[in-house]
Amino acid sequence: MVIDGERGGMDSDHDRSSAGGGKDAWPQVLNRSAEAPDTPGAIPADQAVTTPSSPTALSPTPSSPVPDPSVTGRGIAGLSTPYQVVAALALSLIGLLACTQVAMVFLHVAPSNTLTKEHGKTIDRWIYPEFEQNWKLFAPNPLQQNVAVHVRAEVVDADGRRTTPWMNLTHEDAKGIRGNLFPSHVDQNELRRGWDFYVNSHDSENRPNGLRGDLSERYVRRIAMLRLSERDYGGTIERIQLRSATSSIAPPPWSTEKISTRPVYRVLPWWTVTPDDLPEHAAEQSRDAARAEADR
Repeated sequence: MVIDGERGGMDSDHDRSSAGGGKDAWPQVLNRSAEAPDTPGAIPADQAVTTPSSPTALSPTPSSPVPDPSVTGRGIAGLSTPYQVVAALALSLIGLLACTQVAMVFLHVAPSNTLTKEHGKTIDRWIYPEFEQNWKLFAPNPLQQNVAVHVRAEVVDADGRRTTPWMNLTHEDAKGIRGNLFPSHVDQNELRRGWDFYVNSHDSENRPNGLRGDLSERYVRRIAMLRLSERDYGGTIERIQLRSATSSIAPPPWSTEKISTRPVYRVLPWWTVTPDDLPEHAAEQSRDAARAEADR
């Protein structure tokens, strides 16, 4: 067969090369190391680096880090020294205010303790009115009613006496708050807190149940007169009357609970307006007029 012939020829060649002086039959394989410099990436023999036998020689030589030019000069470090001082002071002030705010709010909502008893007025001056905390949302029985405060006045003019229709003060406050991105905390809570102050200091028959009853009455009258003074009724307001309309919030459509949303009214007695109930500028005018009349 041809394979045997070829194999025999290869064996004969191998024998002849061995007999003829040791000439290798495969010079292209044994001489590959001599051709290595011609291959890409091979290191010539004259440029080879002798590896030291010492273990310490294997460790890389330390070099100083090269700063990244894209990072150098960013933040406060890129500012001059005066601006760095100003920035550091500003950051310190902001941090101090933040820590003070957190501490004041914590002491305000915390139970009564030694600090709140000793520094209660300072805490209240910091919290009220802008940072007042209302935790009713997390109470066991959250508010489920809408309470609106109404007022009407008895006006005396050239035609005699007349009574104005009821004006919904809560609705007027709501119109001023809606659409305002930054409503005042005072505008949102002045009337509500004033009415809560009155209700908590009076019984169901509108009789004061403590020393704060008279103070709450005067506070509510001044709020009402402040709102009424913004309107021109064409005469002098001599008496005012307030009432509250309390209605339950309707249940959601998916609920089977039946709740009446009919308002329940609490009507207060008529109050005679005094100079102290008027706004500050109106009270001063009234006092000046009284003095001028007394001098005559």
